[in-house]
Amino acid sequence: MKKIIIAAGTGFLGNVLINHFKDSIDDIVVLTRGKSATKNGVRYINWDAKTLTGWEAELEGADVLINLAGKSVDCRYTETNKNEIMASRVDSTVIIGKAINACSNPPKHWLNSSTATIYRHSTDKQMDEATGEIGHDFSMNVAKMWERAFFEADTPNTLQTALRTSIVLGKDGGAFVPLKRLAQLGFGGSQGSGNQFVSWIHEEDFARAVAFIISHKMEGAVNVVSPAPIRNADFMKALRQAVKIPIGINIPIGLLTFGAAIIGTEPELVLKSRNVIPKRLTQSGFLFEYSTADKALKELVKQ
Repeated sequence: MKKIIIAAGTGFLGNVLINHFKDSIDDIVVLTRGKSATKNGVRYINWDAKTLTGWEAELEGADVLINLAGKSVDCRYTETNKNEIMASRVDSTVIIGKAINACSNPPKHWLNSSTATIYRHSTDKQMDEATGEIGHDFSMNVAKMWERAFFEADTPNTLQTALRTSIVLGKDGGAFVPLKRLAQLGFGGSQGSGNQFVSWIHEEDFARAVAFIISHKMEGAVNVVSPAPIRNADFMKALRQAVKIPIGINIPIGLLTFGAAIIGTEPELVLKSRNVIPKRLTQSGFLFEYSTADKALKELVKQ
């Protein structure tokens, strides 16, 4: 590859991908709401994720476009926030589709963020791409509308892949930082019943999986998760062991719900059982560097 474009690539996942590709890609372009600039060899181009304002010219001749746009779900699900969560995902996807369709030499491959939350709450069944059961609530409906907008885009000369990504664990971002702090403060016990599954992936495996999907020209929906979903109680135990804090206070559902309201988030983010496996990746030959939570968490706490 010579040119890769990362839409909304200034956040945690964008930086993970930039760090992974920076030594092998000649031209990395990040579409950002910030000012256009060049930093550390990466070109940042302004866009608003809604309209064609000139940024679309960068798509000509690109090898890959990865869209990470979407308002964080780490907020209260007020009507305003729910509308913004939906619109930020669908609008950015639709405008990228229009931009690709208008290209004379469109990107060869378009990877669009999706979420492993598209599958129903499950403590009884592992969800893969072929047999996973998709349900109906706000989060799942957002995922469905997001993917519908993506796959309905008219891009006949561009491969399309929806990245159904789980919780990405990274040293400097994502869910790991607050979870680590919680465990260090002694609150690293089970959250709710602790019976719910956590689907997760180490940041390095996330980037490696994206690169694998590109190199193997995988299309359609792909679960970008570790092969070993783990119950919340066991995940938190592994985290306590990694940070060397032997005891963790359990947080019951009532307190968790109250605390979520105080800090402005939703308890669903930790209470939903995401029991998702990466069947397409593993069947295609992808090998995880961090296949267990124990190994991933121990690596992440290293300085």
